[in-house]
Amino acid sequence: MKNGLLAVSLMILGGGMSACAMGGTSWKEEVLLHDGSKILVERNLIRKGRHEPFQRPGIGEQRLSFTLPSIKRQVVWKDDYSEDLGSANFIPLMLEIDKDAAYLVATPMGCLSYNKWGRPNPPYVVFKYQGKAWDRVALQELPARFKTPNLIVSAPDDAVKEVGGNLISAEKVKELNNRRVAAGTEQPHLKQILRAPLAGAMDCPVMVRIDGGWGSPGGAKSPIPIKPSIPDEVK
Repeated sequence: MKNGLLAVSLMILGGGMSACAMGGTSWKEEVLLHDGSKILVERNLIRKGRHEPFQRPGIGEQRLSFTLPSIKRQVVWKDDYSEDLGSANFIPLMLEIDKDAAYLVATPMGCLSYNKWGRPNPPYVVFKYQGKAWDRVALQELPARFKTPNLIVSAPDDAVKEVGGNLISAEKVKELNNRRVAAGTEQPHLKQILRAPLAGAMDCPVMVRIDGGWGSPGGAKSPIPIKPSIPDEVK
């Protein structure tokens, strides 16, 4: 399996909303933290990868860039294209700051990613940045006071185009999430960060990586061990 799923870097992303040759969109998003303070996050998203005829590709690459206030350091969380999924891995939900540490909570993007990342329940993958790298940590290590998704969750590039402009306020982020996510009841884990197991979780069948793709456990083809890795940094 390719390395490079996630990485941290001191790179600064370009600001403003723009389109590139690969269909990418960049924008600035104001993020409301648990204590009422706000930070500015620059987001970039590129759609590419496998998709059905006459449908656009899903999210193929994405990154978030922000300054960690306590150390005045620019930090980048990056989710690269994953060949085994045909897309990126995650839907980012929440970014929070705790002194000199940052936490990012994401949910797997679809059933393949859910199986790849160990079928977590509640369906979250939590990353902590402290020092020089992002590390995956258990949900139990996420401070209990971090409760509310504060990033645009559902098709954020579409939401940005809908709103217009190159800066999305925290109030607009909340409004978009209330309208685009909270209106439904089938995905409660997108509305609040849950701490208890969720019945049905992502309603995904158990699948394993096999030679040539994915299949059910005990299938005809030999399973391939899945060991997602997180490099220390982008060189």
